Amino acid sequence: MANKVDPNGALVLFSGGQDSTTCLAWALARYERVETLGFDYGQRHRIELDCRQNLRDKMLAIKPEWRGRLGDDHTVDLASLGAISDTALTSNVAIEMQANGLPNTFVPGRNIIFLTFAAALAYRRGLKHLVGGMCETDFSGYPDCRDDTIKALQVALNLGMDSRFVLETPLMWIDKAQTWELAEETGGQALIDLIIEDSHTCYLGERGGRHEWGHGCGTCPACELRAAGYRRYRSRKTV
Repeated sequence: MANKVDPNGALVLFSGGQDSTTCLAWALARYERVETLGFDYGQRHRIELDCRQNLRDKMLAIKPEWRGRLGDDHTVDLASLGAISDTALTSNVAIEMQANGLPNTFVPGRNIIFLTFAAALAYRRGLKHLVGGMCETDFSGYPDCRDDTIKALQVALNLGMDSRFVLETPLMWIDKAQTWELAEETGGQALIDLIIEDSHTCYLGERGGRHEWGHGCGTCPACELRAAGYRRYRSRKTV
């Protein structure tokens, strides 16, 4: 049976990366009850899952009110998704473009599956808002990150579960520089420092050296996007 729906409750898809950490802070600033959900699908960069708890713990020190709002964390084993995927995120192969124009880092159905499982959990936990870091401004062309996909999925989930979930995508129309700006607006320099030191975005799963924007190989598409966004963010601050 579903619990009574809390209109001030949110479930954040929290991977341990820059975008999901920013989304978690965004949710903590808006909702009274926030829970987090991570997925283990055999991703090559599984190290991101090891960052999650540390990030959650340290975020509690950023703003006193966040401590009372951050609730349970959940993880879901989706090994079957990795098993049926043949991508650079689930196999040790070089990252490259495919004949269909998409990079081979695209995991077909991933966000659709993630949000479906998130909705099932939110149904049980009585949480109205599902928060994800999908974006179609600075992204690799993944079709399941598009606003149209998210809106269509919201309709399907609400029809299929007879619910009124709201799928929130605070990063949908902003670029990576603006994502850094949103983090600063939400959690100040403390959140910027936390993202740099403790989050993980690198597709290759390398912590690597400490760059000005954080840890990672520095050359994969995820690292390059994060680095370029950070440089634009810093340049705007000095103008």
